[in-house]
Amino acid sequence: MANNNVNFAGPVAGSIVTPAAQKMTLTSNYLNFHGTGGKNWSQQYLPELYAQEVERYGNRSVSSFLRMVGAEMPMASDQVIWSEQGRLHLAYEGSVNIETGVVTSITGIDSGATEAHAVRKGATVVAVVEGVVFKGFVSAGVEAATNTLTILPYGAENINDLAGTSASGSKAIKFFVYGSEFGKGTDSMANSVEPVFKSFTNRPMIIKDHFEISGSDTAQIGWVEVSGEAGQSGYLWYMKAEGDTRVRFEDYLEMTMIEAEKVVTSDTATADSQLHDLAGGGVQGSEGLLAAIGNRGIVATNQFDASTTAPDKLAEFDSLLKELDKQGAIEENMLFLNRDANLYIDDLLAGLNPNISTGVNFGVFENSENMALNLGFSGFRRGSYDFYKTDWKYLNDKSTRGLVGGLKGLLVPAGTSSVYDQQLGKNVRRPFLHVRYRASEMDDRRMKSWITGSVGGATASGIDKMEIHYLSERCLVTQAANNFIRFDS
Repeated sequence: MANNNVNFAGPVAGSIVTPAAQKMTLTSNYLNFHGTGGKNWSQQYLPELYAQEVERYGNRSVSSFLRMVGAEMPMASDQVIWSEQGRLHLAYEGSVNIETGVVTSITGIDSGATEAHAVRKGATVVAVVEGVVFKGFVSAGVEAATNTLTILPYGAENINDLAGTSASGSKAIKFFVYGSEFGKGTDSMANSVEPVFKSFTNRPMIIKDHFEISGSDTAQIGWVEVSGEAGQSGYLWYMKAEGDTRVRFEDYLEMTMIEAEKVVTSDTATADSQLHDLAGGGVQGSEGLLAAIGNRGIVATNQFDASTTAPDKLAEFDSLLKELDKQGAIEENMLFLNRDANLYIDDLLAGLNPNISTGVNFGVFENSENMALNLGFSGFRRGSYDFYKTDWKYLNDKSTRGLVGGLKGLLVPAGTSSVYDQQLGKNVRRPFLHVRYRASEMDDRRMKSWITGSVGGATASGIDKMEIHYLSERCLVTQAANNFIRFDS
């Protein structure tokens, strides 16, 4: 029996494809699954679809700096302490009374701070006062007082009798010990010179990152094939996001070692003290490379100036050699430069020798020029120094140092130092620049990653998601920082 109460409504207008007399786009003749009526143009007319991501910024990772110049090794303490030798020879600055020869306000040539000197009676010195260089005899040294001494010139009655010096008053003096002199039948030189050293310390920082995705979204398949610096590829978008997170974290590990600074403590209600109090004092910072060079190294602010004319470029670069001569004179050095500084040196070298690698010993690259070139380095020799230069992406990329500027590059000595390793119980040679990370038999914190949740093989909880955690605890050790140069803008 028919149900006369049933109504049969026709199709809703626009819900079906209506034929048209001409091949043209109408609201009634194409599918749109995401718009009103469930129709989508792309479902009818196939687009020219690029199935892979465009690498718009090339390889986006900026890490590799520390891999080239340093090493990584474990540590079991909350801090690392190392000692560095002082200079072998005695040299000071001070203020001298040119009538009496009494030198006061004695300071170290490196520290610039007042310090107890080690110059003894009987020592002979080379000194300079008002541009006049002369030889002198120390008639009173550490025996009289630890903060004064007396220098009498060999070539005149008093310092003010030397040609070119003023008649009286106190003048700046610089001097170094070159030997000693004693009369016949005299006793031995009093006292002795004890070796000096200075200790430095750094603390590791805990660095973290985190990625999470719901269980449902791990099954989403996209129509664009993704790829990343971590080697991931495929159509699962979460693989792209997780790989990017990992690569970004690895960059953070290196960038932190470069940029980190120690928190300045204060007893007053300043921003510094507020930062120090965060996380119960857990936010303490660390000494990164830039800070280490700023505190203990050489900072050059007038290098690689684009306005410098061609004849002056060489003289400007040679000033670097003179600064290196004052320090350890380490033969092999690596230059990590921004684009402008690198081009500056290219222009300089082009005027000297088109083949800039001629005469260079590629010792740091196992004496292989091809290895150096493959790693992006060009080599050249000037004076007694070998230099290997390369573009440093970190300084050029707009999403890192290229955004804020302020840094043209770094000079890093390619050498090692002999230090005592408590864990090994012996002296070992280590690069001047190296990373220490926390590790023990229980936990290796160099680069940790682990999965929690209930997705991706994890069964750590009942939550329907996958969480990937990253952690590292590390610090940078910058030894012999006096041989490093930071080129500031």
